[in-house]
Amino acid sequence: MAAAELMALPVSFDLDTANRALALGRTTGYAMAKSGEYPVRVLRLGRQYRVTRYDLLRFLGFQSQEPTEAGAA
Repeated sequence: MAAAELMALPVSFDLDTANRALALGRTTGYAMAKSGEYPVRVLRLGRQYRVTRYDLLRFLGFQSQEPTEAGAA
């Protein structure tokens, strides 16, 4: 997955998208998530696994762009 694609990801996304970004196969990625061995934090929402853009970019070594408070200079 290209850097531009990573930066365009929504705030959270499904595990299949994270697997693609990390070059993991679907079966391997889901097995790692289920066993707690996934390389980034995985959120379990009902029956879905979700990953946040912040956690993925941080793991991949991208500089995080922290949100600034309104009016801060």
